[in-house]
Amino acid sequence: MKEEISILIHGYNKNKNDMSTLAKNLEKLNYKCILVDLPLTYKEIDYAAFLFQEIIEKILKGINQNEKVNLIGHSAGGLIIRKYLLETKNIERIKSCVLIATPNSGSELADMAANYFKAFTHIFKTLKSLKTENAKMINFINDERIRIGAIAGKNDKLLLGKLLTEENDGRVTVKSVYYEGLEDFIILPYHHKEIHYKWKTAELVDDFIQTGRFVSEL
Repeated sequence: MKEEISILIHGYNKNKNDMSTLAKNLEKLNYKCILVDLPLTYKEIDYAAFLFQEIIEKILKGINQNEKVNLIGHSAGGLIIRKYLLETKNIERIKSCVLIATPNSGSELADMAANYFKAFTHIFKTLKSLKTENAKMINFINDERIRIGAIAGKNDKLLLGKLLTEENDGRVTVKSVYYEGLEDFIILPYHHKEIHYKWKTAELVDDFIQTGRFVSEL
């Protein structure tokens, strides 16, 4: 069985090393993983998405023209994927996308930071991009050629999760991860910082890539 190529995108205030455990787990499931570094701390999402587009175009040029890749993003990395899908001319080269703990409808914590600590979001510009009003400006692609699934966490033991009134993973609400038009959606009992490190998450990513559904037993 030929290895499938999956490109992994880290989240806010992280680098590619944060996706290395997921990459190792996926490699055990016969995937070839490519980790990318993006400026997702002091730059806005639009700039990081522009750089990602350049990176992935180089990757696509380096493989067989008939070969497709999978995109897997944690947290803000999922928003990078969504922006790429809206702007790329190579949509047919993407097989499946999995968004893990992505604030698709924005981050309430980012809203709070902007309201009470305005200087904070002026410095950490990625956080500014995660505000509800800004995240909602990223349209949801509607293209039958693309399968997109999302995995949310529900474990608010992280301190900041106590500030959120709805079910959450300690950083992002379950409600924000979900959106109409997803091929499939599932909730795992993990918090935001651990969900992409878990073997079960890798299994579910594999399920979705192969079948379009999260079918592993929980």
